[in-house]
This record gives sequence, structure tokens and C-alpha cells, in this order.
Amino acid sequence: MGILGLPRGAHATGSRASAIVRPGDRRRTAGTRARGQDTGDAKHGRRMGLTGRGEGGTPPRGMRTRPGRDTRTASRETAKCASFCSAFTGRNRQHLQAHARFRLAVQSITGGKPKPRSLEIRERGRALRLPLRPSGRKRGMRVSALDAAQNFDFESKAGRRRSTSVDKENGEPAKRLKIGLVGFGTFGQFLAKKIVERGHTVIATSRSSYQGEAEEMGVEFFSSVDDFCEEHPDVVVLCTSILSVEKVLSSFPFLRLRRNTLMVDVLSVKEFPKNLLLRRVPPEFDVLCTHPMFGPDSGKVSWDSLPFMYDEVRIGSTKGSKQRCKAFLKIFEGEGCRMIPMTCEEHDRQAASTQFITHTVGRMLGEMSPTSTEINTKGYESLLSLVEQTCNDSFELYYGLFMYNQNATETLDAMEKAFDRTKKKLFDQLHDILRSQLFETEPGTTSRDQHSEEAE
Repeated sequence: MGILGLPRGAHATGSRASAIVRPGDRRRTAGTRARGQDTGDAKHGRRMGLTGRGEGGTPPRGMRTRPGRDTRTASRETAKCASFCSAFTGRNRQHLQAHARFRLAVQSITGGKPKPRSLEIRERGRALRLPLRPSGRKRGMRVSALDAAQNFDFESKAGRRRSTSVDKENGEPAKRLKIGLVGFGTFGQFLAKKIVERGHTVIATSRSSYQGEAEEMGVEFFSSVDDFCEEHPDVVVLCTSILSVEKVLSSFPFLRLRRNTLMVDVLSVKEFPKNLLLRRVPPEFDVLCTHPMFGPDSGKVSWDSLPFMYDEVRIGSTKGSKQRCKAFLKIFEGEGCRMIPMTCEEHDRQAASTQFITHTVGRMLGEMSPTSTEINTKGYESLLSLVEQTCNDSFELYYGLFMYNQNATETLDAMEKAFDRTKKKLFDQLHDILRSQLFETEPGTTSRDQHSEEAE
């Protein structure tokens, strides 16, 4: 700091029009004390509400002070000056000390000339010019200068300090998350309802507008993905279709999120989105691949005992990253899901033999348009339920299961071959029966047996 309280390297000059100064104390000169009046600068210092103590904590000679009060509330000009000086020095407490030098600074720079009409502070090519005319508003304001180097997400950090509650199940602190859903269609709304019931904050964005549906659930909806990201959610869940996920990630504004955000996908295939997330998502982000093995139809009553697969692809080693991932998985565990840790590659291999077959059979039966009858068996009712569940899902989902799972083609070929073998057995059995009927003349004998008897 310089002798006038300016930052080191700051430049100070003075003229009739302007002066580069620092705020200082207010006191009267010898000539004005006899008349009981203040100089113009001192009047201005008093109007600005500057401190009345000089250096060392003792009042300057001839200065008027109030008992028990050494400072007054600063006006708008002082607040702007204090905030600017604080940004230069990086020390918020020094803006009050700078006020004590205002009177001495003006006298030393202007050399007794008329009061300058502006105040200018410069450092390293930056400058701030403030008018020295006192404000017409006498109502003061409180100075609360913030350091310019504060993190941009100060508000969200303050909110996270209040985002903990107690888990009712084990009595341990439970982390409340702000979860953002990208895609708010049928499945996105299905997840959002349960997440809100678990006490977490949910925001959503989608290509189509779901403002009304979101308000009914207590979800804040954003039409702009940029505004969505600037809310800084702790977790971003991709609820888009398999076919559109690559397009969504290619234009997603990751830089508007905090750089340690947890990215989660809930797609029905796993190896393809895993590789896509590792390529598109910045390396500072955490990646969690999951697959709830149920949907709005199969999970509309309860999630109890329903399988939930997850793979912690890239979770940071910090305590915060691990707690956040655990808190997200706790949502599904708390609803009674059967938690299954599994690699994405193993998931696709098993899903091709289970999920893809189920959807294929349901689609095939759906093409036949089966209807309920008065003599339905339990098996037939199960088939009707299968058709309803699979055909309620979009064809894009079924196509994605085939297109983005490299094991699906082998499964489809195996199903086709199995169907051919079954059909061959039926026709072979039928061929034997028809042959026996064609060549049989009496019950239990063939035409060949009859000819041999006639020859004898």
C-alpha cells in the first residue's frame, strides 16, 4: 500500500477537473476554524459519512466527532469506491481504513486548489472515475463489499450447506440433492414424481414444453437448456431416447455446469452410452450408468423388489463425489429396488437374452391384435399383459434395443432359428400322420402289407 492508502503501483495526479485520491479523514483548516466553517472537501467528507479517526486511532486536531461513534453509514459513492478498492487489494477490511485519508489526500494532491469534481483510481490500466458531488439522498446505506475473486457459484454453495437432513431409516445425515432431468417425457415424469417424494429438488428441461405437468409435480421446468445448466444441479440425469442421446450430448453446454457434476444415464442399453459419455463429458465430471429395469407400467404401483442395475464408471475419489453418488443411489434403494452392481458390457449381454426377447415377443403378438375372451387362461392373460406393456413403449425404444446392443442381432437370429425348428417339428409330425392316412387301407395295416398277403 502507498502512503495515501492506494494499492502499490497505483498512479495519483490532481487538477482542477479531477484528482486521483483515496478517501480520508475530515478536519478543518486553521483558516476556517476561526469562522467555525468547514472547507468544501471537509463538507463533502462529512456528507459522504466518512470515518472521523486519523491514523493511530486518535481524532485529528479540530475534528468534530460524536461520542461513542467513530464512523457513519456510507453513501452510494463511498460504497462504490470501497467495493472497487477492495477488488484491487483483495482485503475487504481495508476499505474502512482508506476512508481516514480522504481529507489529507485531497490537500496533498490539489495543493490547496479548489475541490476536484471527480475521483479517479487507476491500477494496471484499469480506472474508476467517481463524481465528488455529494448525493442528494441523505439516507445512508451499509457497505458490504465482496471480494472480486469469490467463486461464481457462491449462492449454490451456501444452499448446499443447508441441504442436509436426517435419514429416517438409520438416523444418519441424508444429503438432499438438486437433480436435473434432461428429457421430461413419460419416463422422465415417472422418475421425477418419486424423486420429489424422497425430498430432493428436481428441475427439468426438454425439447417440448411440459410446464403444466412440471408445476403439478413440484418440478421447476426450463425451456432453455442454458438456463437449466446455470441452476447448477448436483446431478444431471439423461432421460432422452436412445436414438437422440448422441445429438443431445453433442450440443449440451457442459461449461455452464459446475465442473464436478455427476452425469447419470438411465437408458436401456449401457455400453453405447458409457462410451459416449466418456468421450463427450469433460474429464472432471463424474459418470454413473444405470438402468431401472422397470417403467411406468411395471412400476406404477411400487418399486419394491424391482431390479436396478448400476455401474460406477467414473466417480471421483473425493468424499463429496462418493457421498453424492451414494445419495442418488439411495433414492432407488429407499424405494425397495433390488440393487445390482454390474458392468455395462455384462448388462448388454444379459439384456439381449431377457429384455430384447421380451419386447420382441410382445411386438410380434401385438401385430396379431389379441383380445380377451371369456375363457382366458392365466398364461393367456400374462401374454395380454406383456403385449400391453411392450406396445405402450415407443417403437424408438425397441429399435434402440436392437440398434445399440451388439448382442441383439445374435439373439434375433437365435429366436428365428428356434421358431423354424419348432415349426419343422410340427410339420414333420403332421407329415407322418398324413402319410399313414394315405397308404393305410385297414386300421393298423398299410397297403404294402395287404399286397404281400395277396401274393401268398
